[in-house]
Amino acid sequence: MATKIAVIGSREFFKKIHTVAAQVPDITIEPYIYQQPQEAAELIRNLKPCDVVFFSGALPYYFSKKHLENLTLPTLILTQDEIAVAASLLAITHKSKIPFERISIDLFDASNINHVLSESEIRIESLKIMDFKQQMLQDSFNLESIVQFHFNLWEQGVTETALTSVHAVYHHLQSLGVPAIRMADPEISLLRGLQTAKDQADLFKSKAAQVAVGYLSIQDPQQEQIDNLVHLLNAYIQPLNENLSVLYSTRGEMDKNRLNDFLEKWPGPIIVGFGYGSTMKEADQHAKIALRFAEKELSSKCGYILTEDKEMVGPFPYEHKQYSLKNDHPELLQVAKETKLSPSNLSKILEFSRSRQSLQFTSADLTDYLQVTRRSTERIIKKLVDHGYVKVVGEEMVYHQGRPRAIYELTMSTYL
Repeated sequence: MATKIAVIGSREFFKKIHTVAAQVPDITIEPYIYQQPQEAAELIRNLKPCDVVFFSGALPYYFSKKHLENLTLPTLILTQDEIAVAASLLAITHKSKIPFERISIDLFDASNINHVLSESEIRIESLKIMDFKQQMLQDSFNLESIVQFHFNLWEQGVTETALTSVHAVYHHLQSLGVPAIRMADPEISLLRGLQTAKDQADLFKSKAAQVAVGYLSIQDPQQEQIDNLVHLLNAYIQPLNENLSVLYSTRGEMDKNRLNDFLEKWPGPIIVGFGYGSTMKEADQHAKIALRFAEKELSSKCGYILTEDKEMVGPFPYEHKQYSLKNDHPELLQVAKETKLSPSNLSKILEFSRSRQSLQFTSADLTDYLQVTRRSTERIIKKLVDHGYVKVVGEEMVYHQGRPRAIYELTMSTYL
């Protein structure tokens, strides 16, 4: 069966991608065309059944991202790489004989131009570039500001033409009489993008078919609530005792968004552990491990998911941390061997470090993150300090009286 790819882009983009799509076997293109990239959000809301969503660039993805949270399909963005930049600059300088200094350029990531010029050993003192990536990261993007950037430079006589990566900007500049060229979409980039989209869809389908097993610990379960859950997950449930049941479904039905929504709406205490696996036995083992993690949380409503790759996700519904219970990194194996710490604890500590803006922390900070006792945290820190993976860098006084609290810093390789 052909992979159905929903492509979201401008009309000009579809003229190019249709000529390329025939070269990728077993795919069909479902076009979603916009006049302005802001319209992509409405297109996503009206998406018909498909296998993967392919965005023509960063802008339609940016305007759609708030609607993508509830989308369970894989998504892919066609990024403008060095090939697109080099092809566009070559076309301008070769056909129009316009020097780089007389071109205004907008794009999502200016580093691509710098890479192209550096590799070509071309030195230019004053490029006129607008990099709108930071605007998008700060949710302050303004399409009109890109148009004004090009127009002002052209009106002042500083530039002769504009190279834009946004089709809507190109049309606006043309209406203002500003000479403009669209950034190229090289055929090789489109081919790679469509093939990657197909590969992601195939991987998603294979994972969705995986077995999912869930253990539910519920105080005074109500039959109506259980029936609703079984219907939601298209699952089969088997009571094990008065308060514990096991549920069988597939990964495609039991995704983390559904688990989060289900736990948020559940009216009473509930502890849940779900496991994924290539076999029923593997998924069952993972579900039992996830349930034990959920039982250790200081919450009456909690759930964890353990994937086939030993990635623990949770706790739901309040936080969505992810860390590995598998330790196959040579350096991590050495750390585990020296400190006698479990792969789970090491992974949690590394995730804790990545989640913080500061490298420094106290035992209280780590205790809050790990959700264990202060004594357990102090034992973990002592093992890491004794073997040089954590160092004491200072101390702080939390109260007027009493002992100061040590401030630590993780010294493991950032490569980990």
